[in-house]
Parts: sequence; structure tokens; C-alpha cells
Amino acid sequence: MRRFAALYTALDETNKTGDKVAAMQRYFAEAPAEDAAWAVFFLTGRKPRQVISTKNLRAWAIAAAQIPEWMFEQSYEAVGDIAETVALLLPDAAIDAKRPEPMPLHRWVETRLLALPRLPEEAQREMMLAAWQEFGPTERLVWNKLITGAFRVGVSQTLVIRAISEVGGVPVATVAHRLMGTWTPDAAMFRGLLAAEAGDAVVSRPYPFMLAHPLEDPPESLGAPSLWQVEWKWDGIRAQVVRRGGEVFVWSRGEELIGERFPEIALAACKLREGTVLDGEVLPWKNGEVLPFAELQRRIGRKTLTRKILEEVPAMFLAFDVLEHEGEDLREQPMQARRGLLAEIVTTLGSSTIATSHVVPIGSWKEAAKLREESRSRRVEGFMLKRLDSRYAVGRVRGDWWKWKIDPYVVDAVLIYAQGGQGRRASLFTDYTFAVWRGDELVPFCKAYSGLTDEEIRQVDAFVRAHTREQFGPVRVVDPELVFEIGFEGIARSTRHKSGVAVRFPRMLRWRQDKKAAEADAIERLLALLPGGGEATDGASEAGEPATKATN
Repeated sequence: MRRFAALYTALDETNKTGDKVAAMQRYFAEAPAEDAAWAVFFLTGRKPRQVISTKNLRAWAIAAAQIPEWMFEQSYEAVGDIAETVALLLPDAAIDAKRPEPMPLHRWVETRLLALPRLPEEAQREMMLAAWQEFGPTERLVWNKLITGAFRVGVSQTLVIRAISEVGGVPVATVAHRLMGTWTPDAAMFRGLLAAEAGDAVVSRPYPFMLAHPLEDPPESLGAPSLWQVEWKWDGIRAQVVRRGGEVFVWSRGEELIGERFPEIALAACKLREGTVLDGEVLPWKNGEVLPFAELQRRIGRKTLTRKILEEVPAMFLAFDVLEHEGEDLREQPMQARRGLLAEIVTTLGSSTIATSHVVPIGSWKEAAKLREESRSRRVEGFMLKRLDSRYAVGRVRGDWWKWKIDPYVVDAVLIYAQGGQGRRASLFTDYTFAVWRGDELVPFCKAYSGLTDEEIRQVDAFVRAHTREQFGPVRVVDPELVFEIGFEGIARSTRHKSGVAVRFPRMLRWRQDKKAAEADAIERLLALLPGGGEATDGASEAGEPATKATN
């Protein structure tokens, strides 16, 4: 545990990519395999759910630190993170020269962390107090973050993969593939990551997804249109359909198995040849037309799929690539060749539930730009541009795939609530709620936390502290004075929200310091953006997207 806590500190104290990779390399080279496996588990974003309630954690920490509740609350307000607050307030453990070394990471996880949910409350309290006494400040912080399900440190999965690749001398693509899907963090798993031989015959395993960069320059900068395949960019759930070992597995980009949520797709995929992997998008599709994404959310959020919901929101898989055919990995072949084979596979399948994405013929980029203006009427997000000779790479490879999205919807809104951020922004107010006018009343319609510069965040934070009207837990109600231009990708009616609408992917485009609150937009502006005045739904989200929503 001490070694893992030291790694956490090393990663947290630097912004340099090289230093982060070097720290992980040292850890993976020196740590026992059973510890390294759990480190990979946590560093790649996997984590158990919160195992102890915040209420109990707070109460036990107050008692252990022997401080009044108000002091804890003020400390939490300053720090903004429950795990760090507890670690800072607890008294230093008594130094005992005879005290044995703390248990290694895998023992703490397997005998303590995973055992906590099964224990009665009093036994949980005793285990937590004992752990706090055994740990130093850094180990306490890491432990608290693990038990609260809030473990995060500034490394991407790509950097973790790179570090493992360099330690084992294994290609990055191979490590990335071995980490896909579900796996058990144990010594055998970690040794398998470093193994030189091809021991990757895991039946259910998908491939790492290839992603696209946003197109920021004019499309003419890409050269002749004849070098590119142009497809509509659909608004669904990015997924891979895997047909191996006599079974079908449907994986989301978030590495969740979603076949049970979309049984019609899994059933249709049973007719694919053994050793086939298709990449594409799960879409709500009815009567030959794509439905709004909010309709798909109705299925995502249900524990039981009734006949009624299956009839109202049928789903299909729109395939745009084939990654494996008859057990052969095709990712190094040019996209044009893969696309030809994909057409043959889907045509032979003869299913209306699995189809091939449409390639848009264009003669010039000017023609493509004009056609792109039809995106919203087609319920798509713009175009995907894919170089015909591109291989299927891991992650985002600049230059091969681009997403040429339409401009977002835009409204001017008033900041009315603020809340502390996470991680390095825990001590700043960075999570904001915005509202528009309904008559003389400001009605909240979205939350956003991205889009401002560091300097702007500091200025807004100072405003929040100086203009707080009321406080409800971590949320501050502020004077309605600041106006921001809010951009978002989609909008739908919603019965769950006071505004009557829900927007998708909201973010701050700019701070409108030239506007007063009275000049912000009214609810009528939002209602005018609704596509066809669609029917109300409970599926849309004001503040973000479900875990399964992941696209190009």
C-alpha cells in the first residue's frame, strides 16, 4: 500500500507526461504482480462502488479527530473532497518502531476494501479506525479515495498502457487489446499483460476503439475529397459486436456489456460467422428513421425491458467497420478494403437489425458543406471523414479520422448556483447551474463545468464567495448577475425538469461580460429549438450523459 501511495503522490505532483509515465514504469517494474494488477485496475478508471456511506465516514472521522462538527464542515468546504478532508483532519498515528510494514495493496483491497460492504456497521467502523491508525497521511488519503469510490489521479488510460508497454516490451496496441473487456486483477492477469507471446484468445474481448479528432481547419486542408470516405455522424452508443466461441457479446465504448439491453441486436448477430467483430453505433430506429437519442435513454435507464418499450423504441446496429473476420485481425488493412468486406458480411447476413452505415458521395468540399447543413433535419451530428488508406488504430490518431460536427445550439443564460469542483479544482467553485427567464422568474435548465480559462474560473470563484445569498450543503445560491453563452448538442422536452426541457453536452462557450442578466435569453428561445415540438420524455439529461453514451 505504501508503494502505491507513493506512486499516487508522484503522479499527482507533476503535469509532465514523461514524468508520469516514468513513475508508472518504476512502479510496474518493481511492484509484485498481484499489487501491480490492482494498480492497473485503479489507474485505468475501474473502481468498486462506494463501500461506506458519507454520513458514517464523516461521523467516524469527527469522533476520531475529536473535533466539533462545524470544524469538519468548514474544513470540507475549504478542501472540497471528503476523502482528503478526513485524511487531513485525522491525528497522526502513534509511531511504533515494532509495528510491521503495512499490508501490500492487494491484501488491503482483497481482505479489507472488498470485505467492508459485507460487514455490519460497527465492524466497518472498527476496521476503518484501525486502518487510519496504521496508515500515514498519504496512505490514508489513497485509502479514503478507494472506499469512497472517488479515486482519480491525473493519468489517462493511454499513459498507463504506454508505461506497461515500455516495461514489458510489448506493443501498445497489444497491451490496449489485453486490457479491453472484463478481467480479474490478479498476478496472472498482470503477467499476461507483459507476456511476449500471443496469449490473447479471450472469447469475449473487444478491440480498443479508434476515435476521431474534431475538424478545426477547413476541410479543403485535407486534400482531395476522393481520398476520404464521408459518412453521417450518428448520435447513438458506440459499440462493437463480437461473435466468437458460439456466443455474441455487445460492448459499449465504455467497456460495458450491453447485449441484454439490446436483445434484438444480439439475436441478429448470432447469424454472423464465427470470429467476426463489427464496429458501429447502436441507434433507436423505427420505420426506417432514426429516433432522438432521448428515446434510446428510455431503454438504457430501465431495469426490465417490457414488450411495450421494445415496440416503441426498437434498436439497430449501424456497422461502419469490420475488425475481425473468421478469426483474422483486420485492423492493419486499409479502411477501403475493410469497408468492402463489411458490405459483403452485412449483405449476406440479410438483417434489418444490422445494417451498414451510408457512404455519402461528394464531388467537392463545398458540396459537402452544403449537405452538412441538413444534419439536424436528418437527426445526425454532421459528418465523419475517414481516410481511405487508414488502418484501424488505438485511440485518437491525428490525421486519419475527423469528426466534422455542426455548430452547437447556443443560448445566453444566467449563473444561479455554484458548487465546488473535483481533484485540483476541489477548492474552487467550478460546477455551475444556469437559468433562463420565464417571465420575471429565472428557471434552471442545465449544469456545466467546462469551457472557462483558469483565470476566468478564479474570477467566477471570487464572485461566488462574495455574492452568496444562501447555502444548501455544498451548493451556493448566488446573486443572478453573471451571463454566459452556453452551447449544447441536443435538446428535448422533459417532464423531470422545471424548465420543461433537457439539453445534452452543455458547456460554457464564453463569459458574456458585455451583457446584464436582464438581457439573457427566455425559455421561449429554448422551446423554439425543440425538434418538431417532440413529445415529453423522462430520458433526457440536463447535466450530462449516461455511462454507456460514447461516440466517435
